[in-house]
Amino acid sequence: MKGRLLAGLIATALFGGLAGAADLRVYQPAAPVIAYFSWTGCYIGGNVGGLFASRAWKDQIPGDPFFGTDFGSYTTGGALAGVQGRCNYQLGGWVVGVQADYDWSNASAYNTPPSLFAPLFLTDRSQTKSLASVTGRVGYAWDRFLGYVKSGGAWERSTYSLLVAGQAVTSASETRGGWTVGIGGEYAFLDWLTGFIEYDYYRFGTNTNTFFCAACGLASVIAPFNITTEIHVVKGGLNYRFNLGKSPFGKGPVTARY
Repeated sequence: MKGRLLAGLIATALFGGLAGAADLRVYQPAAPVIAYFSWTGCYIGGNVGGLFASRAWKDQIPGDPFFGTDFGSYTTGGALAGVQGRCNYQLGGWVVGVQADYDWSNASAYNTPPSLFAPLFLTDRSQTKSLASVTGRVGYAWDRFLGYVKSGGAWERSTYSLLVAGQAVTSASETRGGWTVGIGGEYAFLDWLTGFIEYDYYRFGTNTNTFFCAACGLASVIAPFNITTEIHVVKGGLNYRFNLGKSPFGKGPVTARY
């Protein structure tokens, strides 16, 4: 009798332990889901920064004794401010997109040509009025931080003046096309608000601008000059992301990862 009771207690303990172990396996908690920020979406925003334009002038006046002479190289600097818009699509950690920028600028400077022009009391002035670009972007995201590069087409609007004894006697303006490359970093402070800092290089090559100048003391009243332009920009800004119909203060899109 005692032997049967002891065997029953051992069997109960054994099968009860196995059942408890099975229960532990069944009810183990699932691995937590980590929500990562997604950069997919469209954005609009504004920016401010600094612009530095390198200008090089060369005399191209037919028959002028100074034909082909460098008129001087110098840098115009100033502030810029503008707007940008873009759309992104995220594939894993990679983010691709397109962007358009437009900025206004007050960058300007005067240049005193080489001493051989000194008897003419002649100087020139360059002013960068606006800068625009349409670029493609490729970047890699570490959750809420995005590093990226960009490249595409660019346009700039400038005005130029020739001055004699400090008085502007003629001017010209142009809109010129070129290309740009840039690099930057962006951080999502909120699901609907991001901030960025970037550097952009613009190359516009050489273009001929013709001045109609009756008072310059030059060989001709039609005075063409070749002007070579390249521009460096450092700027920062904020972007608002459209949340696919949700309130801008609601939760933005996320990517779930285990």
